[in-house]
Amino acid sequence: MQSDKLKHYFHLHVLVLIAGFTAILGELISIGSLALVWYRMLIAVVLMIGFVKLSKTSLKMRPKQVFKFAIAGIIIALHWITFFESINQANVSIALAMFSSGAFFASFLEPLFFKRKMYWQEILLGIVVILGVFLITKGELRYINGILLGLSSALFSSLFSVINGRFIETHKASVISVYEFVSGTLFLSLFIVLFGNGFDLEFFQLSSSDWIYIFILASVCTAYAFIAAVHVMKYISPFSVILSYNLEPVYGIVLALILFPEKEQMSVSFYIGAVVVLLAIVIDAVLKKRLSKQNEALL
Repeated sequence: MQSDKLKHYFHLHVLVLIAGFTAILGELISIGSLALVWYRMLIAVVLMIGFVKLSKTSLKMRPKQVFKFAIAGIIIALHWITFFESINQANVSIALAMFSSGAFFASFLEPLFFKRKMYWQEILLGIVVILGVFLITKGELRYINGILLGLSSALFSSLFSVINGRFIETHKASVISVYEFVSGTLFLSLFIVLFGNGFDLEFFQLSSSDWIYIFILASVCTAYAFIAAVHVMKYISPFSVILSYNLEPVYGIVLALILFPEKEQMSVSFYIGAVVVLLAIVIDAVLKKRLSKQNEALL
């Protein structure tokens, strides 16, 4: 029914809004990015294990596959650390604008992982994305550290997405995530012990607002958003889902402007650059959809 279709599309955009709100929580939470990601992954994996147990899904996996999941878990941990640190070093707008360049990195990573040729439009749109990033950087050089961290976050995110694209072909998404989040938490725990201050009393002394924001981040923005996104893809095409998630930076930047108007006011070249990057990503998605249909017609 049409009403059911609209309901699923509305649900999808709520999920995109939640994704954009992740950056807002990163701004609101006062602890460092390393501790923030550790708490996020730990709480989320506990909730996901509960979901897997309730759904009676088996977690049995070969050691070789577990190792592959572990590598992906470390990559997603690095993505989140650099993303939240980009917010700390700059602001929400910079972090999200740089994050939107992830599609540019994916265009170069996908041919390597899926052993396909690179299309001319990917190269052309990649150049457009670079132009957009240049415009953003030109107007906001004072945030250069945040820009570099944001670009690193986008690279890690793209690498994770491409790797997960291979995993999802043969494994359940919930099982993949449990192993990835467990490995990410263990990796961060080891890093904190070896290179940080360890798990001293101060590490666990968070303000009541930080506890609330972290729980929302881990539950609503991570565990729920992931499970719900998988559910939505049963009713909406992957193309529509991917295209909608390209709006995440838009939603996030608008929310940041509303909630933090003084800190989030950027130069004109920033907004021009951000629009250029987003348009390039949308055009890339539309062209890939058209190419996919042409390839299907030839089969």
